Amino acid sequence: MNMKVTRIFDILDLFRQPEHASKAVFALRTKGVWNNVTAAEYVQTVDWLSLGLLESGILKGDKIATILKNTPEWNFFDMALLQIGAVQVPIYPTISDNNYQFIFNDAEVKYIIVSDENYYARIKDVINEVPSLEGIFSIRSVDGLRNWNELINRGKTSQKQLELETIKSSIESGGLATLIYTSGTTGSPKGVMLSHNNMMSNSQACVEILSHNPIERVLSFLPLCHVLERIMNYTYQQHGATIYYCDNIDQLGEYIRDAKPELFTAVPRVLEKTYQKIIRKGRGLKGIKKVIFFWAIGVGEQFEPWQNQGMWYRIKLSLARKLVFSKWHSALGGRLNSIVSGGASLQERISRVFWAAGIQIMEGYGLTETSPVIAVSNFEPGGVKIGTVGPALPGVEIKIAEDGEILTKGPHIMLGYYKRDDLTREIIDDEGWLHTGDIGRMEGKFLRITDRKKEIFKTSGGKYVAPQPVENKLKESAFIEQAIVVGEGKNYAAALIIPDFSHLESWCAVKGKTFTSPKEIIKDPVIKERIDREVQLMNKQLDKTEQIKRFMLLADTWNVETGELSPTMKLKRKFLHRKYALQIEELYR
Repeated sequence: MNMKVTRIFDILDLFRQPEHASKAVFALRTKGVWNNVTAAEYVQTVDWLSLGLLESGILKGDKIATILKNTPEWNFFDMALLQIGAVQVPIYPTISDNNYQFIFNDAEVKYIIVSDENYYARIKDVINEVPSLEGIFSIRSVDGLRNWNELINRGKTSQKQLELETIKSSIESGGLATLIYTSGTTGSPKGVMLSHNNMMSNSQACVEILSHNPIERVLSFLPLCHVLERIMNYTYQQHGATIYYCDNIDQLGEYIRDAKPELFTAVPRVLEKTYQKIIRKGRGLKGIKKVIFFWAIGVGEQFEPWQNQGMWYRIKLSLARKLVFSKWHSALGGRLNSIVSGGASLQERISRVFWAAGIQIMEGYGLTETSPVIAVSNFEPGGVKIGTVGPALPGVEIKIAEDGEILTKGPHIMLGYYKRDDLTREIIDDEGWLHTGDIGRMEGKFLRITDRKKEIFKTSGGKYVAPQPVENKLKESAFIEQAIVVGEGKNYAAALIIPDFSHLESWCAVKGKTFTSPKEIIKDPVIKERIDREVQLMNKQLDKTEQIKRFMLLADTWNVETGELSPTMKLKRKFLHRKYALQIEELYR
């Protein structure tokens, strides 16, 4: 279905063609049954909704906030708003009241669209502080809110079809399409202004990459306000795949088995948790089955994509796939062949094992400000190098500054930060290069990310430490769920570590040891000693200045809701440093 698309809503022209009318574009599961939305239904609903929005007085340039689950309705509103020149402001449902209030007022939103009562509950305490707000619509029935069907019904009787076509014709590819607020790790959110061309240049390049691995079914579970998932949704639509939506992340495993996708997009945290769950099951095996399981893992950890590793390795890999990895495929629906990973760095070991199992991990890299993809692995021979984020996306330029910072230029660069020319000038220089804030290097055509520029700290001895690679090394241990490495201005690097308590519980069961609670188990000298062994093993792979000299175990949980993680699952370092100031001080006594 590939064609040149420069405005996002032009994707609908693919589905307006009579031969595609009955094609299933989206699927959503309700009460255990998948219900399809055909191309004809998609286009008709979007057109009615566009007309209904016009009838409600929404004008070109108006900002409409959406707080929506991954459902077909997200796309209906996205395309409908784009067709009339309004600007969608997609927002995570997990941010704080202060951030909701800031975004609503900074964008001067005219309407808010929510999925249901739970999503409305997140904002009802702040909406009285938004003077620009004229109303709220919901997808599901919510007492006191207008239902989105009101817009559909107004669209069905509208006489504004000619006006709609006139507005569509007036929209330029360089015009503002969406306003995405980045949470960042500090300060107030910044509104990233992306044009139609920003996003479509990115998506069209991804369509070309996907053409080398044709697929028919994908699963979408990352929030669609996540710019990577949004671009992938546009890409799937242009590629011609049916998008199966998971609107409940707690049931992700069940949705994967049920939808049987060939591909999905994930952040590394999802893959880490999936891998840890598999390893825990392996540890629960007995006798020869357990031996074979971990032998297969060892074989997988040696895998190199597109390299001839010799006859003996191929024999071992074939046996590992037959005895162990085939069961992984069944647990993942039986058809999965690829996973796109982005948003953070993925542990190399996990990538190798999935590749060995026959599931291609395609790592990518980018920012909201770059629409988002800067570099990504591809499906052509030699298009992947584990540990890197792939070659530059076609049409994208990359260069490494003298201090190691990654710079990029091309049609993917944002229009700027909304109402913040000062911040725009800080990130985009006079020559048009966007300064990513990430440190990296080119290895031939492949880009390797080594750390965040602002996260690198200097010890009192004047040595620089990049914490992220050290944290990733720590998390390679099955015993460690999360970690933050500290040491700014100190004479050594230290770490706060959250153990993987599910793994600890199963480990204790094997060892005949009583597992009481997380708070109690981290005080146990045996547990401290066991995790210390993991830390010392990791230290052997690091330079002396990077090695963890002391660590402290925590019984906490870090997540988005409580502020330790950003919506893209990155550590909010300043928040963590404030929260654990006393514990960090204790590490240096």
